[in-house]
Amino acid sequence: MTRIIAGAAGSLRLEVPKAGTRPTSDRVREAVFSALESWDMIAGSRVLDLYAGSGALGLEAISRGSSAATLVERHPQAAQVAQRNARTVAAAIREGSPRIDVVRQGVQGFLEGADPQSAFDVVLIDPPYDLGEAELTANLAALPHLLAGDAVVLVERSSRSPEPSWPAGLTRIRERRYGETVLWWAERADRADGADAGADH
Repeated sequence: MTRIIAGAAGSLRLEVPKAGTRPTSDRVREAVFSALESWDMIAGSRVLDLYAGSGALGLEAISRGSSAATLVERHPQAAQVAQRNARTVAAAIREGSPRIDVVRQGVQGFLEGADPQSAFDVVLIDPPYDLGEAELTANLAALPHLLAGDAVVLVERSSRSPEPSWPAGLTRIRERRYGETVLWWAERADRADGADAGADH
C-alpha cells in the first residue's frame, strides 16, 4: 500500500498493483511536490502522469489542488488499480470537481495521438527503470507540442541511468538525487517569459 501525503485527500491509502510497477517513495514524492509548490505549479494545474502505475503521482497533484489529471498506463491490472484509486481520491475531495482521466494505452501512442490543445502544465514521467533510453527519448520528443507555455516536466530515473536525451523543444533546468533515485526537471525551450522555474544557477 501507499498513501496520499498531503492535501484534501492527505493520508488516504491507495492500492498498488501486485507486480510490474515501482511506486515512488514518500521521500521522493514529497521532494517532487515541494518543488512544484515552490514554483506555484500545483493549484489549478493540468497534470499528465505517464507510466502512471497506481496513479499516486497524478493523484497527489489532485489532492494538493490540481484541476485535472490524466493518468496513462498500458498494463490492464495497473490501469484498473489507478481507476479505483482515482475514484477513491475524487470521493475524498469535498471542494471543487477535479477531472481525473485514466487512459489505458502505451505512452508513445498516447503522446502521438493526443490533442495538441491539451496544454498540460505539469508532466510527470516515472517509467520502469528498465525502460530503454531510446523509448524515453521518443517520449520526450513527442511532448513539447502538448505543453503549456510555462509547463515543467519531471523525469524520475535510477541513479544508474544516464541523463535523458532532451529534444530541441525541452531544456533541462534541475537535477536532484535521492539515494537510488534521480529527478530531472525540464521546461519548454521557448518558454515565453524567459524565467526558469527551478533553474540551477
